[in-house]
Amino acid sequence: MLDASPSRIWARTVTSLFLATNGKELFWPIVGVGAGLYLFYRGFRLLQRKRLILNTPTSKIRSASLGLVEISGLATGPYTMPAPITAIPCYYARTVGWQWKQQGKNRQWVKFADESRHVPFYLDDNTGRMLIDPQGAEMEIHCDFKEEYNGSSLFSTSKDIPQTVSGFLARHAITDDRKVKIEEYCIKPKNALFVLGTLTENPGLNVSASPTYSSAGQHTLTLKLQGAISPEVAAAMESMPGVSVSKTLNLGFADGTIQKQVIRLSSSSTSENSGDLTQQGKIAAAMMKAGITNPAAWEAAGLEYPPRVSTVEAQPTAAAPAQGFDLTPNAVLMKGTKDPTFFISWRSQREVVKSLGWKSVLMIWCGPLLAIGSLYILAAQLGWL
Repeated sequence: MLDASPSRIWARTVTSLFLATNGKELFWPIVGVGAGLYLFYRGFRLLQRKRLILNTPTSKIRSASLGLVEISGLATGPYTMPAPITAIPCYYARTVGWQWKQQGKNRQWVKFADESRHVPFYLDDNTGRMLIDPQGAEMEIHCDFKEEYNGSSLFSTSKDIPQTVSGFLARHAITDDRKVKIEEYCIKPKNALFVLGTLTENPGLNVSASPTYSSAGQHTLTLKLQGAISPEVAAAMESMPGVSVSKTLNLGFADGTIQKQVIRLSSSSTSENSGDLTQQGKIAAAMMKAGITNPAAWEAAGLEYPPRVSTVEAQPTAAAPAQGFDLTPNAVLMKGTKDPTFFISWRSQREVVKSLGWKSVLMIWCGPLLAIGSLYILAAQLGWL
């Protein structure tokens, strides 16, 4: 039975068109059609959010009821943590790394890391305090750090490169000479915030100084080690958080047998509650745990013996005594299960609505125009006109 789904039909149509014309003259018109349709869809999504904000009454914390609510206030809390790049005391930090890469015939910024960490914090509007769990929220917050670095100087001893940036790049195995761009976004004490989310009964969230870590996507470091590695080393490496080991055995005849171990360091999108070691540090710690002291083995792994294993995260600190803060509140504002809308912005409700208004109008009108214009060019290229 033939699969007549729209995606399959569209894929077959595009493939046949590319084969007919070698794809040279059709690429950008097809991209334009897709981009126009996406802008049209995105515009309606923004319009839907605008109407949701306007239809949801703004609540005071003291009188807020369970369900979807809008709250405005100042960020506060008993604990802060240092941001990973700037070390700014904050409640939430998101660090994004970009690398300048060749994509086909074009060069563009490609994201290689998107990390976030947070401690639970409160919103204070002078009528009370409400606990905020920012996990899963769509953030529109101020960028506190944005810098570009030339690849040739990233791993030099230049004082212009902060040690925190070098550690961040090493943790994500960025070791070549391409340009990189680092951005960091923070929620700091006394920041004015507008929050749209679900106020629900506390599912067991406790306020503590231990940050929650999460990472979007995966990053992998692959090391190919010549020679056999003992099962003890492999077991020790696999016991380290975020490390997996895969083995490849290549058999020879005249030269004997060569065995290669491939060590893969991966970071998933799950949350962690402990300080992260650097990727090289994880390998060094695993080899120390296995009792490997042979300098040749360390050199094969690209490490220095004795190792210098260090963490890249500073410990959270108390911003103020916990007095006055309910560390186990009955309700928490978070991402809901029935209504996943969860939005945190540094702008006021009026500014958010105004921004959503002009963006949605622009996308709803420009999207179809772009799609129709690209479709016209595509038809002309194919001789259909």
